[in-house]
Amino acid sequence: MSKLTLAAIVLAVVLIVVYQSAFIVNQVQQALVVRFGEIQRVVDEPGLNFKVPFVDTVVYFDNRLLEFNAPQQEFITKDRKADVEERVVIDAFVRYKIVNPVKFYQAVRNEANLEARLSSIVIANMRKIIASNSLSDLLSEKRTDIMNQIERAVNKQATSETAEQFAQVEEGSRRQRQGFGIEVVDVRIMRADLPDDISQATFERMRKDFTKEAQKFRAEGEEKAKEIRAIAEREQTEIIAEAQKNSEIIRGQGDAVATKTYADAFNQDREFFNFYRSMQAYRKALKKDDTTMILSPESEFLQELN
Repeated sequence: MSKLTLAAIVLAVVLIVVYQSAFIVNQVQQALVVRFGEIQRVVDEPGLNFKVPFVDTVVYFDNRLLEFNAPQQEFITKDRKADVEERVVIDAFVRYKIVNPVKFYQAVRNEANLEARLSSIVIANMRKIIASNSLSDLLSEKRTDIMNQIERAVNKQATSETAEQFAQVEEGSRRQRQGFGIEVVDVRIMRADLPDDISQATFERMRKDFTKEAQKFRAEGEEKAKEIRAIAEREQTEIIAEAQKNSEIIRGQGDAVATKTYADAFNQDREFFNFYRSMQAYRKALKKDDTTMILSPESEFLQELN
């Protein structure tokens, strides 16, 4: 074997060893170096790292915010008004972050296993909390509070615990309480609908309830309208009566002033007053062209004409 061939073989072996011993962790990853099933170290900083070739393996985990959709489930809610249980179909999603890759690897190995186990925890807690609320609560401002309750309940079972907390847990319950090495950031309801078999009956009941409520409001409105109209008509009658009373008083006072004025004026010259009154009588009596009057020449009516 020539020296050139030997050098090429040695170089190839070195390259293979370097390739097998080097690994890169990027900014969105964290990694575990595992040797024969045992975790050797955690790499949570991005960059080039090395391991024992052919012996150590590297397991990568995402350090970003992860999300999965919980399977659609049917839950029981409580209608407090009717004191009956109602079924509702809910779609929910969960956002979480891997905060302890060692515990995550030991508990579930990978994200697929986590989603399967975490999904059952989310559904169990949702079933417990939603059972104490009504469908109207899920569709109102109280929905946020319900989601926060579910998030806290899920975190109690799925979130990592500190070393001090873990040391205080009894040996028999450590397996259940040590969590999955994750932090549940958010649990949200995407859709909350009634099952198809009861949606029509529920909508019909809601329609009847709203119709009854509307009839009540209309009756109260009509009663209030009648009351307002009665008050308005009474005030109108009182105002008109008061106005007529005032007008009669003013008219009487005016007539009295006019009569006094005429009396004072005519008392200054009685002959002129008699003449003026006679002229007015002639104007009214002889107004038409075909008026015929037969009077005695000595009649007082013709006194001014004589």
